[in-house]
Amino acid sequence: MNNLTKFDQFYLKIKANRWYWYFSIFCRLTLALGFIVAGITKIIDERFASGLSEIHPMGAYLTALYRTGYYYHFIGYAQVFSAVLLLVPRTVTLGAILYFPIIVNICILSFAVRFEGSFISAPLMVLANLYILVWNYDKLKYILPFKNIPDYGIVKRPKKWNNKFPFLFFGGVALTFGLTILIFLKGFDIMPRNSLSDCKKQYTNTKYENIGNEFCECIHSKGNKLDDCLENFSENKKRMEKN
Repeated sequence: MNNLTKFDQFYLKIKANRWYWYFSIFCRLTLALGFIVAGITKIIDERFASGLSEIHPMGAYLTALYRTGYYYHFIGYAQVFSAVLLLVPRTVTLGAILYFPIIVNICILSFAVRFEGSFISAPLMVLANLYILVWNYDKLKYILPFKNIPDYGIVKRPKKWNNKFPFLFFGGVALTFGLTILIFLKGFDIMPRNSLSDCKKQYTNTKYENIGNEFCECIHSKGNKLDDCLENFSENKKRMEKN
């Protein structure tokens, strides 16, 4: 125990704090709820985010996914299974491992098509999943490519919790949440939004209103590729700024 790295010493300290434990439970419950709802939607053969137009970037993807048949149902079962594993204390680590690649894929997809339905929630879920994985580091360390594995074994729940509230940590959580929302609101010049009317509101009563509307029509009416519509919007905006 005297040869522990600084990380291991910090980890053992964290595992003895009641508030970090509460946060791990909160992450497990919210992640499980998110996947149970999404998974059941697929299992009962309903199209996820059915309100989206089929020519919307995310709508086109979800429509194609829905039409894959049993593969669509398989994803639903995988989501529900990983959620249930997260809820059971003995299988939390396995659930977090299974959950992680699924939610990372959703997160990357959300950014790729700028889908506001999961633009904020997906990255936060990735971070929550990472927190659960780190919280269960004492179990994961045995499958990680480490030469020297710390000898403290599986950490048991302390007989007496440290009740000191970690203001710095939860301040970081709040800051991360705020930055994620800020990136969603200000991080991109334009978003496709979920409908033509919402899309057009982004540049209403500005000098970019016409090219903004053109972008929205490109997405929602013509069904063109998002990258092509974004490139056209960017070129038009640069041209206007030069004039």
